[in-house]
Amino acid sequence: ALLFAPAAMAAQGPAVGDVAPAFSMTLSGKDGTIAEPVTLASLKGKVVVLAFFPRARTSGCTIQMKAYRDRYAELFGKDVELIAISTDTPEAQASWAKDEGFPFRFGADVNARVGKAYEVTTAAGMMDSRVLFVIGKDGKVAKVMRPFREIDPTSYTELGVAIAAARK
Repeated sequence: ALLFAPAAMAAQGPAVGDVAPAFSMTLSGKDGTIAEPVTLASLKGKVVVLAFFPRARTSGCTIQMKAYRDRYAELFGKDVELIAISTDTPEAQASWAKDEGFPFRFGADVNARVGKAYEVTTAAGMMDSRVLFVIGKDGKVAKVMRPFREIDPTSYTELGVAIAAARK
């Protein structure tokens, strides 16, 4: 038995089969910030991938986002909404998305409200690590990858399998 739980293990957040916590947040992409905030409810009927990450333009995060970009058609496609979420401002995310040509949208969780609902933040409100949630068309969590290992190619294979299963 474990006598202590490291901080990374202590956070649980929504588990597979749970209804995903509702949210509303400002999105941005390579064309700038989108005026109307998006809600999870507005995405019902789509597979939604929430990819929490620590900070825009940092090395590990850049590896992760470029991998999503380079595998976008094979992993995500038209019926899947990928939202990469950090505490960066919408302007910082839009600038990065434009510079790198990212085809997906970013969620600006500046106050870490969404991160707290999904239990991926530190006590200070920063994104703790890379955590990914695949949410099925029914609004329930279909897969949790905690942590998401951005430098491990098998993470992307596992993600693809989870998305394919959630599409059914």
